[in-house]
Amino acid sequence: MRTEFFVEKFESVLDKLKAEIEQYPNDESLCVRDSSINNAAGNLCLHLMGNLNHYVGAGIGKSGYVRDRPLEFEDRDITREKLLSRLEATRGVVLDSLRSLGDGRLSEAYVGGGSNEQEGSIEEELLGILTHFNYHLGQINYHRRLTVK
Repeated sequence: MRTEFFVEKFESVLDKLKAEIEQYPNDESLCVRDSSINNAAGNLCLHLMGNLNHYVGAGIGKSGYVRDRPLEFEDRDITREKLLSRLEATRGVVLDSLRSLGDGRLSEAYVGGGSNEQEGSIEEELLGILTHFNYHLGQINYHRRLTVK
């Protein structure tokens, strides 16, 4: 695969996430939880951005980002404006990190900073990140359709 493939895929999923968040009618609807919904869409969005900033921004782009994963799920002060602003900042970090790679580095070993990371190439890591992203994007879509009437 080529680096541009990943740039296009990450742009696409980030666009889809933005579209989902924009479809929520108000800030409160982003934070709806009940007995059948453990994670609100706002928290899932924060989680996705934390994941991208950690694994792509810091792990590949050496951005220096320090992740606070528990806060991604605990934060209750979530607004659409805040999410969309952070989403655009994350987009910049991710796309800059990917573009800095070049095609020749995709087969190099991924050396991130986390303790639960498995050995594999940068290309394999990026595919895993995309899979994880799409999983949670589906959850956000489902949350929106269940909670927004």
